[in-house]
Amino acid sequence: MKIGIHPDKDSFSVRWIAYCKENNISYKEVDCYQSDIIQQLSDCDALMWHFSHKGSRESKFAKQLLYSVQASGKGVFPDVNTVWHFDDKVGQKYLLEAIDAPLTGTHVFYSKKEALEWAGRTSYPKVFKLRTGSGSSSVQLVRSGTRARHLIRKAFGRGFRQHEPWSDLKERIRKYSLGMTSLWDVIKGVIRIFYTTRYARVTGREKGYVYFQDFVPDNNYDIRIIVIGDKAFAIKRMVRKGDFRASGSGAVLYEKELFDEETVRIAFEVSEQIQTQCMTYDFVFLEGKPQIVEISYGFVIKVYDDCTGYWSKDLNWHEGSINPYGWMVEDLIKACIEGRSQT
Repeated sequence: MKIGIHPDKDSFSVRWIAYCKENNISYKEVDCYQSDIIQQLSDCDALMWHFSHKGSRESKFAKQLLYSVQASGKGVFPDVNTVWHFDDKVGQKYLLEAIDAPLTGTHVFYSKKEALEWAGRTSYPKVFKLRTGSGSSSVQLVRSGTRARHLIRKAFGRGFRQHEPWSDLKERIRKYSLGMTSLWDVIKGVIRIFYTTRYARVTGREKGYVYFQDFVPDNNYDIRIIVIGDKAFAIKRMVRKGDFRASGSGAVLYEKELFDEETVRIAFEVSEQIQTQCMTYDFVFLEGKPQIVEISYGFVIKVYDDCTGYWSKDLNWHEGSINPYGWMVEDLIKACIEGRSQT
């Protein structure tokens, strides 16, 4: 059994490789950006690639490559069920509604006329989002029909840039003031005012649709549950000061007593239903009942190193340090072995 791993210093691959070395698991580094990647994998049983949603290159082909490798009979992480809706909030809406998951009320329109009519009769506030983006980027609280109509006209006109330099700079300054980033990071934000990201240049503007979610009031935090196979762990993210968003706030809590196990149960149930290898679920609460806001297969590594344990599928708690990246490797190996036994 040999695993091909695409290395990237800011990805899961750092932990995957370390786990393989520590446990004598055969692996080799491969380069998914090369035209001969299929040949590189000829002596491998599986491919693991934690690709970014904001990469200008991988956005063009990562899902297609993973689909293709999976179709050849090899194991992949992430697989088709795990990744097809990655960084696509519209796709997530349809998926979660189709399986009757407790999704926050979500509205998407592909006609300016229909969107404007809805904006005139709905209640406010609403949350405006682009289908792409993470860390609360491209997310706005819309407090009035006037603002909603402005966004709708823009969505069906010139559209929205994939990178908003002024809001990005403001976020970098906020993080610098909290000691979460460096002065150089702030300087890079200033540079981005004049030179946008390569991803934004390659992908162009988001337009031709508009997406809103119902605003769920009285939440000063959200709960993120991550399910990997038959294990789940969690963090509690506090809302940013003077804001309504928790994602990217940097204020994270870990104690087990902070989590409603109903969110864990729902996360396990949804993961089983959509058959994913790894999935994060962001929950808020409406009248005490958990609602899913977004899902994603990826997450930032270091944030979860302080988690104090995990739940097994029977909702029993297992105290202690966790290694979710090792779980990914072991689950993939197990799936490959089971696949062989069935052929």
